[in-house]
Amino acid sequence: MNHDTYDDAYISAILNTVKSVAIVGASANEVRPSFFVTKYLIDKGYAVYPVNPGQAGKTILGRPVVARLADLPEPVDMIDVFRPSAAVPGVADEVLAMDPLPKVVWMQLTVRDDASARRLEEAGIQVVMNRCPKIEYARLSGEIGWNGINSRVISSKKPLMRKGFQSFGIRQR
Repeated sequence: MNHDTYDDAYISAILNTVKSVAIVGASANEVRPSFFVTKYLIDKGYAVYPVNPGQAGKTILGRPVVARLADLPEPVDMIDVFRPSAAVPGVADEVLAMDPLPKVVWMQLTVRDDASARRLEEAGIQVVMNRCPKIEYARLSGEIGWNGINSRVISSKKPLMRKGFQSFGIRQR
């Protein structure tokens, strides 16, 4: 697969089918991108599992933190990697040792490892690199347009209003 560009349909299909996400490199620090991506995905209805060996046994946003993927309490659909590119081969090894395998491995902005992506795809796992699920969700749902940013998505659909945290999201619960 060409990981330089992704069709909106590919990204949207992932965000619509994934229900649980393990965030490798989740931070308890409120100013870190991994913290607000964790919060955003929780607010959008995803079951989120923080993974961070330095925070293991504690909680982030009320979710118990585990040290490694093997410690997750249940299978997850997606692994979101908030680690440098150099750490991806080790994360890929952990992912490939999981049973069952996740459907998706998503590498955050600036994170890319083509060799690991090939290994994961050969095992039947979808891969996204150098993208943020928070940004992609907001772009595809039109939320990002609320801030005057061109989302490249035009819709005449009336937004679906939900209870609680407001979402004009792409997911239907």
